Amino acid sequence: KDLGMEDPQVAKVLTKFPHLLSLSVEENMKLSVQWLKDLGMVDSQVAGALIMFPELLGLSLEDNLKPKAQILRRGGFSDSQLAKSLSSFPNLLGYSAQRLVHRMTTLDAQGSLTVASLLRAMPWTDGKFAARFENTSLSECFVLDTIESIHHRNSQMYL
Repeated sequence: KDLGMEDPQVAKVLTKFPHLLSLSVEENMKLSVQWLKDLGMVDSQVAGALIMFPELLGLSLEDNLKPKAQILRRGGFSDSQLAKSLSSFPNLLGYSAQRLVHRMTTLDAQGSLTVASLLRAMPWTDGKFAARFENTSLSECFVLDTIESIHHRNSQMYL
């Protein structure tokens, strides 16, 4: 609510991520929100990001958010670019560091690493990404997508 969210928005966040109720306000939420603000996001941008991806508050600041932001910085992204990207696509920090590094490295090798290309490529399946950027055959893409689908389905069973 400190970010200016209305009750229906808070309800939406809690519905999408009920685990939020078990997090420490002081140790998790306030520190993560302040970190996002330190990147350059204003209250309304932070609120919007949390409405889209409330799981952001469940990610460890020290073990997850900061290291991924550092990866992006090493890839040439400024804090203002990170803030703008997270405002529109907060899920960016929800992907694994390995996926982030792989996509950035591949895009950079192709000479097409930009904020827009990275944000577009992150949600693609491994098969689609490989077909577009890694000269992988269609049959290999099918296998990669099938494996990814099975892995995702199995990981959902344990949530």
